[in-house]
Amino acid sequence: MSDGSLSNGKAVSRAPAPLSLGTLRNHGGLIALVLILAFNALFTPNFLQVQTLFVNISQVATIAIVAIGMTLVIATAGIDLSVGAVMALAGALAPLIFLSDFGQAYPALGIAAAFVLPLLAASLCGLFNGIMISYLNVQPIIATLILFISGRGIAQVLTNGNLQTFSNPYFSYLGTGKILGLPFQGWLALVLALAVYWLVSRTIFGRYLLAVGGNERAARLAGAPVRMVKIGAYVLCAFLSGIAGLIVVAINSASDAARNGNLMELDAIAAAVVGGALLQGGRAPIFGAILGAVIIQLVKYTLLANGVEDEVALIAKAAIIVLAVYIQQARKE
Repeated sequence: MSDGSLSNGKAVSRAPAPLSLGTLRNHGGLIALVLILAFNALFTPNFLQVQTLFVNISQVATIAIVAIGMTLVIATAGIDLSVGAVMALAGALAPLIFLSDFGQAYPALGIAAAFVLPLLAASLCGLFNGIMISYLNVQPIIATLILFISGRGIAQVLTNGNLQTFSNPYFSYLGTGKILGLPFQGWLALVLALAVYWLVSRTIFGRYLLAVGGNERAARLAGAPVRMVKIGAYVLCAFLSGIAGLIVVAINSASDAARNGNLMELDAIAAAVVGGALLQGGRAPIFGAILGAVIIQLVKYTLLANGVEDEVALIAKAAIIVLAVYIQQARKE
C-alpha cells in the first residue's frame, strides 16, 4: 500500500505526520535525554564544563551497573530490593580486608582479596535470593526484602557502625582512576554493559532468561531450567551491585555502611523501567538501562544544581517510574 493517495490518476504525497504519541512511547527515553541536556546547557551554570562531565560519569556509573543487574532480574518478572544492602555489605568488607593484619603484611594479596571476597559475598546474597524465590516459591519482593533489612545491618555490625576511612591508592583507583582522561568507573560500566548484552543476546542463558520472563510455564514445558535461570539472574544482579558498592567506597576513600547504596533500589528500578524493561518480564534492554541511568542521574543533578532540595529529587524519581509504567501500559494497549 502506497504512502500517497491517487487524485485524478496522479499520486499525491502526504505531508509528514507531526510528532505522534507512538513516537513518544517508542523513543521517549532519547527525547527526554535531549530535553534535559538542552535545558542544562541553557540554564544550569557550568554544565558544559569538563569537570561537570566527570562528576556525572562518576555518579551515573554506579546507577548504571546496578540497573544492568536489575534489568536481568526484571526480565524474569522479578524484582530485587536488596541491591543497596548488598552494596553496603561489599563496601564494608573491602576495607576490613586490606586494612587487616593479613592485608598489611601482604599488600598485593590483601588488595586482591579485597576485590574477590566482597564480590563473592555479594554473589552469595544473590544466591540466597534466587534459592528463596526459585525453590521456596517466595515472592521476589518478600524474598529480597529480607536482605534489604538484614544486609545493611550485617554491614554495620561488621564495622561496629563506624565510618571506615583509608588511604590506599591501588584500591582507590577503582573510583578515582582515569583512562583516556575519563573516569575509570565509566569505562567499567561500559565494559560490563557490553558483556551482559552479549550474555543476553548471544548465549543460551540469555534465550532462557527472556523465555522465563515471557512465559514461565511455556518455558518450563519446553525444558528450560527455570530455577537455575532465575538464580543466575539474581546472582548476577548481586554481583554487579557488589561492584557498585566497591566503586562508591573507592570514590570516597571511606566506607559508610549506613549510607552506601542507600535508596539505590529506587534508582536502579527507575533506570531499568525508563530504559524499556517490562515489569511483567520478557525483555532485557541492557543499553536501555544505561540510558535510563543517565536520565535519572541528570534529573537529580539538574534539580540540585538549580537549588531544588534533595527531597524533591526523590519525588521526581518516583514520578519518572510512574510515567514509565504508564507508557508501558499504553504501549501494551
